[in-house]
Amino acid sequence: MTVLLAAVCGFVLDLALGDPAWMPHPVVFMGRCIARLEKGLRRAFPATPKGELAAGCVLAAALPLGTLAFTGLAVWLCGRAHPALGFALQTVWCGQALAMRGLRDESRSVQRALTGDTLEAARKAVSRIVGRDTAALTAAGVTKAAVETVAENFADGVMAPLLYMFLGGAPLALCYKSINTMDSMVGYKNDRYLYFGRAAARLDDAANYLPARLAALLLVAAALTGQSAAGAFRVWRRDRRCHASPNSAQTEAAMAGALGVQLAGPAYYFGKRYEKPTIGDDIRPIEPADIARAGRMLYAAGFLAVALGAAARFVIVWIL
Repeated sequence: MTVLLAAVCGFVLDLALGDPAWMPHPVVFMGRCIARLEKGLRRAFPATPKGELAAGCVLAAALPLGTLAFTGLAVWLCGRAHPALGFALQTVWCGQALAMRGLRDESRSVQRALTGDTLEAARKAVSRIVGRDTAALTAAGVTKAAVETVAENFADGVMAPLLYMFLGGAPLALCYKSINTMDSMVGYKNDRYLYFGRAAARLDDAANYLPARLAALLLVAAALTGQSAAGAFRVWRRDRRCHASPNSAQTEAAMAGALGVQLAGPAYYFGKRYEKPTIGDDIRPIEPADIARAGRMLYAAGFLAVALGAAARFVIVWIL
């Protein structure tokens, strides 16, 4: 029951606070660990494709296992000191593993900049939540990037952490976050990380495989908030594999079908153009209001995810 309550309370905590700047965040420490481990491993292993692959495998094993061991021990020790202390730590960490409030707030900032400020302000706002180059994006490009990010990050910022915290509490949720953080830092197919980051990228693909598909189905259900659930399901069935990643197109396809717009397509990363297939049908031009529509779907799917997760945890633990 402690894990179930901590997960639900963490979800509420994320909705209420998001990620306040004054609160130390585990992902920040994970990022520092990744940077230091990378430096040490690159010195320890030869600068060859095989050497970098081996170094990357060590990183991909050490960080998640270390995170799981450290957080699990911390929760256990706090629980031994007092059950309320262990519960409080789990709740805070569960809240920090989620990013629903932050994703909604950042996407709203992009929409406000598009409608009330300059295009340059909108580009700057969207650059905080996307990995692509934003300096030359049009207003439609900024809008599309924001909608895509809401869709994709529902899977790895909400659905996946919820799934893992309902399975194993805050320690397993933060173990997942370490995998996701590794991928965001070293999982690139450029000259620096083509070999070193391969293991981290593959591990992230595996960790997100089930959550991405569950997230897509929840977004289809969330389209009942005023969008087209039938369109979401149809486009998801057709376009869910239209991405180099086995997971990214899952939620983007559901979102594109729900809104009746076309997402994805070519994009620039680190100054290089990457050709990517489009997702969805170009039924109408995308518009800033689609960011708010995506945000409503995000919240509807998030509430549905926590309700289903809590029910499943209760059934498994107390009935079976």
